[in-house]
Amino acid sequence: MIREIVKIDEELCNGCGDCVPNCHEGALQIIDGKARLISELMCDGLGACIGHCPQGAITIEKREADEYDEEVVIAQMIKSGKATVFAHLKHLQEHGETGYLNEALTYIKANRDIMPFKISEVHELLHGEKEHKHESAATGCGCAGSAPQSFNAAGIKMAAPAGEVPSQLTQWPVQLHLINPTASYFHGADLLVAADCAGFAYGNFHNDFIKGRKMIIACPKLDQGKDIYVQKLIKLIDESRVNTITVVIMEVPCCGGLSQMVQMATQMASRRVPVKEVVISIKGEVLAEEWV
Repeated sequence: MIREIVKIDEELCNGCGDCVPNCHEGALQIIDGKARLISELMCDGLGACIGHCPQGAITIEKREADEYDEEVVIAQMIKSGKATVFAHLKHLQEHGETGYLNEALTYIKANRDIMPFKISEVHELLHGEKEHKHESAATGCGCAGSAPQSFNAAGIKMAAPAGEVPSQLTQWPVQLHLINPTASYFHGADLLVAADCAGFAYGNFHNDFIKGRKMIIACPKLDQGKDIYVQKLIKLIDESRVNTITVVIMEVPCCGGLSQMVQMATQMASRRVPVKEVVISIKGEVLAEEWV
């Protein structure tokens, strides 16, 4: 299958080995003085190891590779002990990989008698109140604040005081450079693509636009790397198979670039998805709303 997987530049790699303990799946080893990917089955392609290479020798490429097998990974990982397994589970949770996480938990529960930890400890790790910091390299940021998270908007604030509008946001991060376009919470979702300024200009933005959707934000004028934006949008369409796309832009001319990027992505994608464009005035009024 075609998927994302680790690529190691042997000329840049100096064999320091910093990447090895930071690949919780055990897919990397130092062989003949160089880091090597020893098993495609054990590389999830999320890139947690990237931020730990001082030489910049590790990148992510998209190519034909064996499909990642979570059961093989977790079975092998148990031999390395509790700390390694827990780091891996947290890694999956922070990257929004709910499918892989559920596979790992199913295997752990089915083999609880041989686990070097209790099931209750796993529950505390994933659902407890304690914070567990983990650098996320999948977004290329290395910032714990960019780790993908999915949550229930209704659970944030069950009842808001009069005049206060509760948040409808159900995932993090939202900036297009930071999101993982294949995170599980995007799968089959109705997607909101909003200009940075739109949420400030339109008063009821949460209820009218964010509610019931997963969202991303971008600025077509100030942001760099717009080609990366288009590629991420294509992945959202083809791999996460988003259901619809609603583009919310401002009336100012430069904001039209966001719609153009979405249109470019839909033209380059292999599947078709309905796209609605909403134009907001600088006074916070809806000037236009139509399917394009």
